[in-house]
Amino acid sequence: MKKLSLILLIAIIASCNFKQSGIIPVKNATSKDWNPHSFWYSPWGKSGVHKGIDIFAKSGTPVLSSVGGLVVFTGDIDMGGKVVAVLSPQWQIHYYAHLQEINTRCLSWASQGEEIGKVGDSGNAAGKPPHLHYSVVSLTPKPTNITTELQGWKRMFYLNPQDQFI
Repeated sequence: MKKLSLILLIAIIASCNFKQSGIIPVKNATSKDWNPHSFWYSPWGKSGVHKGIDIFAKSGTPVLSSVGGLVVFTGDIDMGGKVVAVLSPQWQIHYYAHLQEINTRCLSWASQGEEIGKVGDSGNAAGKPPHLHYSVVSLTPKPTNITTELQGWKRMFYLNPQDQFI
């Protein structure tokens, strides 16, 4: 049992130090399809700050898994509408919100570039231009990312999604 625990600990530490590059999670999107200053923009509705980026595209455009990982949630939530959450090997949750439809299942493996949904306007994006809200949350805190901004202590968990792209 000790040997298994040691192997698991080494695997966790190694995966936290391994940087996996992601792809832009909307088919055929480029950096021109979102505002590069929208991450951590304030004020931002009920959440106070914008903890991701909004990638604008036509409704129904395929949403792709930015990284390979385990689908840990699919479903509907108030603000996000139809959402998918993917856990990467780096212990990061990749969160895809405002989907028109979900094309994956919880506890399935999503390969990088695999279609997991379609761009929409569900949740609090209803009536707004269709887009994908994309966030990356680290399960291992990064205290050096803390700032004095509004909710700046939360930046140790929220990573700028733009930094993930190849």
